[in-house]
Amino acid sequence: MRILTAIVAVAFGLAIAVAASGQSIALCDSPNRYTCIVDGDTLWLQGTKYRLEGFDTPEPYTDVCGGAAEVALARQASARLAELLNTNDWELVPSGAVGGRGRDLATIYINGRDVGDILIEEGLARRWPDGDEFWCH
Repeated sequence: MRILTAIVAVAFGLAIAVAASGQSIALCDSPNRYTCIVDGDTLWLQGTKYRLEGFDTPEPYTDVCGGAAEVALARQASARLAELLNTNDWELVPSGAVGGRGRDLATIYINGRDVGDILIEEGLARRWPDGDEFWCH
């Protein structure tokens, strides 16, 4: 089980790395969010909301295009992200950019591998921005 334990900043904001170990990180279940997983590509860590770069997962709350099937796949993607973070050492590396809805953009690495690549290979996500929203078909 893993949770954020350290933030290391390099001079002049060139890089920030977040290491993980220890306790679990849960799915967000209340409006009071500090450290939790919103969905398969968005999470809160110590009060900062991060959008993970390079991939996209279905939306669990809005069923933008795929109805109940999209929501079900979104829940699977969220649960898998939680499982990956809670059973592995990982590192979150913010890009320094801010995306839509004011979310800081970042990448999570597990053993040097982008967590988005894992979710894409498992059929739970698509490449962003050019991947097919297969859950809409």
